[in-house]
Amino acid sequence: MKRILALSTGLATLLAAAPAFSADSVTLQLKWVTQAQFAGYYVAKDKGFYEEEGLDVTIKAGGPDIAPPQVIAGGGADVVVDWMPSALASREKGVPLVNIAQPFKTSGMMLTCLKETGITKPEDFKGKTLGVWFFGNEYPFLSWMATLGIPTAGGADGVTVLKQGFNVDPLIQKQAACISTMTYNEYWQVIDAGITPEELVVFKYEEQGVATMEDGLYVLESNLEDPAFVDKMAKFVRASMKGWAYARENTEEAAGIVLENDETGAQTEAHQVRMMGEINKLTEGSDGTLDPADYERTVKILLGGGSDPVITKTPEGAWSHAVTNKL
Repeated sequence: MKRILALSTGLATLLAAAPAFSADSVTLQLKWVTQAQFAGYYVAKDKGFYEEEGLDVTIKAGGPDIAPPQVIAGGGADVVVDWMPSALASREKGVPLVNIAQPFKTSGMMLTCLKETGITKPEDFKGKTLGVWFFGNEYPFLSWMATLGIPTAGGADGVTVLKQGFNVDPLIQKQAACISTMTYNEYWQVIDAGITPEELVVFKYEEQGVATMEDGLYVLESNLEDPAFVDKMAKFVRASMKGWAYARENTEEAAGIVLENDETGAQTEAHQVRMMGEINKLTEGSDGTLDPADYERTVKILLGGGSDPVITKTPEGAWSHAVTNKL
């Protein structure tokens, strides 16, 4: 009897030590703070889409001092959200990032200008001060100026670049004729500050033919050699795109899910609902698969940076359909 009891106790111990199910863990590093720009991922987690794929996903918010390429290079994430100019520049500098999916089909980047400055077309930028984001976000702007043949070192025939913080103060305080804005965020901060749309002139990078690819998903190249990792990323992308589709159909609910995940309490419902509506326009038309034509356009723009190009040579192996081919 004692022997039977000992065996049953040992079996119980073994069963307790073995988990019934072990979900694959995935850590995602976002490019910026928690906001509707990343709603698809928060929705996928909230609605159980990741769980349905057998994934345990951790979403790490970004911020002004967080560079996704550095995070993934240091082992702090499995996959990151980044803009392609930043990712390709990082790749050339030794961080072998590869685009595995492209949830954002179009660009939301703009220059927003005060109409009173007399700017009506890009050529009117000459002699003006323009607010530009840095930390990797300056690349599309510098390439655009190079395309226009406008120097960025000041002077009557050039533009003076003001390193813009992640706010709209330079326009409000009239320190700059134009500032960098996103269709879904800073533009509306300008409106909320009391400046009417009629008092503004906007130049969308997409409409100027100089748009580069924005929020894509990137992993380290070496990880794509592991079939198990590719399978895990396919599950992650499939669930994420399901999250983005849900967000497009349920704008207010998606914005609410984002707010629930904002630990800073800095976001407001009105702003997130409005942002969600604009973000949905950028993800529409994407099933997650990178369009090689969009990639080629981005590379061409980045190589056209004159004496200071974003990248100095055409990248090789910077994107892969290995993951999206499994969707």
